[in-house]
Amino acid sequence: MAPNPTKLRSLYRALLRELPPRPILSNPRSPLHKSLHDSFASQQQQLQARPDLTLAQAEQFVQYLKAQRTYTTLVERYNPGMGMDEEERVRLTARRVGMDLPVEYGKSEK
Repeated sequence: MAPNPTKLRSLYRALLRELPPRPILSNPRSPLHKSLHDSFASQQQQLQARPDLTLAQAEQFVQYLKAQRTYTTLVERYNPGMGMDEEERVRLTARRVGMDLPVEYGKSEK
């Protein structure tokens, strides 16, 4: 049984939605995007052999990418100091408990 072309298009678009955004028309497609496009373009030969397995793998991959995006969002939300250097993290921790760090010699306060 051949899969519905609408289903294939839907899976392809779902995968593209999970890729990092890129400015429109300013850069060529990323290698990952090109690989996905080529894979879905040649999907007809693969689907004739084992249609259920290929579609199931694509759907699982979409679910995995969504879960990874959600995980990254949650890590960034609940660990706001991850991207900071140690000095800034210490300063903000001191401010959180009501203290100001002393100004070091040679540095001016912002």
